[in-house]
Amino acid sequence: MTSEQARHQGRPGALGAHDDWRPTGPQPLTRHFQRLTQKARDLDRRRPFVWDLLVTGFYVTAALIDSLSGGWERVTEYPTLPGWLVVTISLGLTLPLLWRRTHPFAVIVTMFPFAVVNTWTGAFFQASMLLLLALFHVALRTRLRTLLWSYALTVQPFVVGGLRFPAEQGFDQNVVPTAMSLALAAAVGIAVRSRKEYLASLIERARQAEVERDQQLRLAASAERARIAREMHDIIGHNLSVITGLADGGRYAATKNPARAAEALTAIATTSRQALSELRRLLDVLRDEPENDPNGKEPAPPAELTPQPTLTDLDNLITGVRSAGLPVHTTIHGTSTLSPGRQLTVYRIIQEALTNTLKHAGPGATAELVMSYEAAGAVSLTITDTSRSTPTSPSPSNRGRGLPGMRERTALYNGTLETGPLPHPERGWRVHLHLPEETPQ
Repeated sequence: MTSEQARHQGRPGALGAHDDWRPTGPQPLTRHFQRLTQKARDLDRRRPFVWDLLVTGFYVTAALIDSLSGGWERVTEYPTLPGWLVVTISLGLTLPLLWRRTHPFAVIVTMFPFAVVNTWTGAFFQASMLLLLALFHVALRTRLRTLLWSYALTVQPFVVGGLRFPAEQGFDQNVVPTAMSLALAAAVGIAVRSRKEYLASLIERARQAEVERDQQLRLAASAERARIAREMHDIIGHNLSVITGLADGGRYAATKNPARAAEALTAIATTSRQALSELRRLLDVLRDEPENDPNGKEPAPPAELTPQPTLTDLDNLITGVRSAGLPVHTTIHGTSTLSPGRQLTVYRIIQEALTNTLKHAGPGATAELVMSYEAAGAVSLTITDTSRSTPTSPSPSNRGRGLPGMRERTALYNGTLETGPLPHPERGWRVHLHLPEETPQ
């Protein structure tokens, strides 16, 4: 076994399968560079003017060192230029960079005469290449038209140098390469700008998605609260109305017919247990998580679930209402072909209408229920109650979630619901429901 084979033997896919194995993830040098870059970005974000001062100070210092140390004399055509002119050109090509991010085109215009003097006199300071940086910021922050004007201005000084000193600074040796470098700087600026705008659009889309998600969650929570309130109203309101009617009847019968009073008490107990059972199931379903047992070892069994009532439970509902003292006459035409959701809607509306009759119609009231099943899941329902004593319309203080809940259920299936008092001189209340044919999915 060779040393190379021994080195590969201890990891999966020895020689052959993973010969091109490379380390994955950021390496130490990359992580160090990323940390330094992030620190520089943080400083730039927190104190942009300080960062601009540091960058401009660096270029000013480098240009002054080049001009005062005589390094520029190796490339100049006139090494005898006066010192004040050398310093002025150096400062004119570097100091404007302080405003390169806020006024990039103004920086180009300010640097332009110094760049022209630089090439016309033959000084050829290296600081003139800072026009690349200024042009980069123009491409990064301004319009295309401004960028084209800026490019034309930055190329002109080098054209002047090529015409002024054709032998040393000709077009082939200096102007064309510099023009290509300036074009590359502009292209890099456009690329960086496109990337920033793309990232900004992604961030904005993510923010909008979070806002829409929060709105959807709030709407879903509101709809769920309304649904829970509607279910609790239907369960508790109906059963309490039945219990109230049974209690009133039992109190009346207690002095004259004790057996009848005992039957009323039995019906009250049965209805109360049924209401508590339904309420307990609803509250169990609302629990976020199964509760642990007292010792905290195993979760409690899941909530017991039962189907929502359907029209097959209508007889039990009407029997309970009748036992509470409200005579109900029913007439049903046709055979039910309703879906479970439509059956629940019809059941709850019947329940709410009869409950309202128990609560508001007063003594001596009667109710009549007429329901007609039509083709393709359509149904019509009319519930009419009569009273010889008081109007059946609920008073403003008694209006709650009953009628709004009925309308919400009807709207789920694009149905129509009409409620109102019977025409004069009749006394009573009428509820009419119509659900249209089911739309194929």
